[in-house]
Amino acid sequence: DGVFRVLAPNPSPLTGEGTNSYVVTGPQGGSVIIDPGPADEGHLVALADLARRRGGTSAILITHGHPDHLEGAPRLRELTNAPILAWSVEGSPHADRVVADGEAVLPDGRALRAIHTPGHRFDHLSFLLEDAGALFAGDHVAGRGTVVIAPPEGDLLDYMTSLERLRALDLRLILPGHGPVIDDPVALLDYYIAHRNEREQQVLAGLAAGPRTIAELVSGIYADVDPGLHGYAAMSVEAHLRKLAREGRVTSDAGDAQQARWQILR
Repeated sequence: DGVFRVLAPNPSPLTGEGTNSYVVTGPQGGSVIIDPGPADEGHLVALADLARRRGGTSAILITHGHPDHLEGAPRLRELTNAPILAWSVEGSPHADRVVADGEAVLPDGRALRAIHTPGHRFDHLSFLLEDAGALFAGDHVAGRGTVVIAPPEGDLLDYMTSLERLRALDLRLILPGHGPVIDDPVALLDYYIAHRNEREQQVLAGLAAGPRTIAELVSGIYADVDPGLHGYAAMSVEAHLRKLAREGRVTSDAGDAQQARWQILR
């Protein structure tokens, strides 16, 4: 109850049908808007009008500073006179105020709490609507497929830690930044964790025969994937290698991760 989705008109291979913007209303009226999306005037006016009919906007919440979630925030602030709240000004330069982990961000007594979930990006926030067990997950998970972890702003070790943190919550729904609502959060989070662990094992298997570059690992692990997508695959493999390096399990011979030869530490 009191949650409305407005789909932004920015479909693409990375955004799916587009960015999901959400209006969340408190019990006495008054709303927050989660992720304004792109700087599309029609979309932003629709969000502002919907929130106005629900008692006005008290805050504009940003899950993370990628343009498909943040770009429309300055214009939406003009339309609503509401402040922009985010994890950091570094991640979201338009932010008027930063939000602390665990902070309640919805007025009138309804508990909508910020949860710092770094990984997809260092500044990523999810928002838990406690009375519904509903998590607004931004790009931490997706309604279809998996999400990209692109170093250096993405960090796979942090991402896995955040997945485990969400797995421990009593969730009934996940409302992602892209794609449909997820009505079995435990199954999805378990799949995400298992998928990343399986990929890690593939990376280690690729290194078992000796030092490899990321390109060499990609050609082996993603042999059945369209070569046009190997650039994204290289980001994923680099994220895994950086995680393994942080854990002291692999090392490289150069500072440039994409050019380096990586090997297992004996």
